[in-house]
Amino acid sequence: MDKKQFKITINAPKEKVWEVLWGETSYPEWTSAFSPSSTVKTNWEKGSKVLFLDGEGRGMVSTIAEKIPNEFMSFRHLGEVSNGVEDTTSERVQAWAGSMENYTLKGTNGTTELVVDVDVSKDFEEFMSTAFPKALDKVKELAEKK
Repeated sequence: MDKKQFKITINAPKEKVWEVLWGETSYPEWTSAFSPSSTVKTNWEKGSKVLFLDGEGRGMVSTIAEKIPNEFMSFRHLGEVSNGVEDTTSERVQAWAGSMENYTLKGTNGTTELVVDVDVSKDFEEFMSTAFPKALDKVKELAEKK
């Protein structure tokens, strides 16, 4: 598992960036960089279960490890979902279970630096290195809209 970091500076206050990241309508927009029909099922509270899904019910099952509104969100990935069935015990899943994905927002004078630190397996390194910059560009575009 490698650690990757992605950063972007957004000309919007961190509260607006936070809303874009986790908002009901904006979340699927920026995460379409990972899957065109990306959805999430959660209540966004610390300790809660999170299902990150594509349009066909495949994806990851995770938990919110930490949440500090407008500053920090941390996900611990536990396994995957396929055909509505969660797998947190198979050998394949155990190879990456426990990996983290952290979003840090640092605001200064109405500008936000968004930093994403993510644990990535070798199998997904190239995909993430392409998809995350596209996703963050979309966050920037959405947050900078008037």
